[in-house]
Amino acid sequence: MFVDFHCDTLYRLVDKKIDFTERSKEGHVDLQRMKEGKVHLQVFAVFVDPTQMRKNAATMALKMIDKMHEVIEETKEFRLILKGEDIDKAKEKGKIGALLSIEGGEVLEGEISLLRMFYKLGVRALTLTWSLRNDLGDGVDGVKESGLTSFGKEVVKEMNRLGMIVDVSHLNEKGFWDVVELSEKPIIASHSNAKTLCSHRRNLTDEQIKAIAQKGGVIGINFAPQFLRDEGQATLEDVLNHINYICELVGEDYVGFGSDFDGISSTPEGLEDISHFPKIVECLIKRGYTEEQIAKITHKNFENLIKKILI
Repeated sequence: MFVDFHCDTLYRLVDKKIDFTERSKEGHVDLQRMKEGKVHLQVFAVFVDPTQMRKNAATMALKMIDKMHEVIEETKEFRLILKGEDIDKAKEKGKIGALLSIEGGEVLEGEISLLRMFYKLGVRALTLTWSLRNDLGDGVDGVKESGLTSFGKEVVKEMNRLGMIVDVSHLNEKGFWDVVELSEKPIIASHSNAKTLCSHRRNLTDEQIKAIAQKGGVIGINFAPQFLRDEGQATLEDVLNHINYICELVGEDYVGFGSDFDGISSTPEGLEDISHFPKIVECLIKRGYTEEQIAKITHKNFENLIKKILI
């Protein structure tokens, strides 16, 4: 079983108007390939193009949220995860858990009331920024010395109160440390890797990895090749290298997967789409991981975090 904490499939479904139930040769995620990949809980990102900030950001987000509800209603294959207990209820019914996460706080349009409304529509996680600046703070491509804005701090506090998962992927380092100091709940980096192994600006320093672990959070390994290695062809083994590194640094309780499928233009060799997830277990076994350690990495770490926060 696998939990994948980040895919951009909803953007494709709305933009391309594809049939999610059919096995496709395009993209990385559809219902049939999810079943082949043994993914029992998928976090679907609501990603709005930054060009829509101050324009139609909230409207675009609503279209993707509506699409998720439509998929749930029409396929009867998913259960929307609103509380931690829904994870086990989905398993009991043989359904795939679907958790909605907004990628980029620009959809809030500077209004805390919109955060509460998105929560009422089923959203349970928020990536505070994409890589650019928004009302909450700066992403990795924004002003490096600028941390969370007063609105960003208000959003983190309200997310803690509501029971929403705070996601620091894409956030600049100053904003990251503001979140660490401010959040009373565990935080996640849903799709970020180890900067020591790959110097991409979106990856996490050792200090950031340790801080997430100390708060009881989880880091989701991103499959984007440019996040896995600085040079050469990325492979499944590079994914394992990032898992190994984080496990050796802070332990196996703080790492999972955030593939970024359908949001990346290429994939590592051996992980061409979501159906290939089981290969990771084979590789973990070869590297000497125990059954308990593998269960934590593949699904339990993120499941336990969801159960702690979504109450």
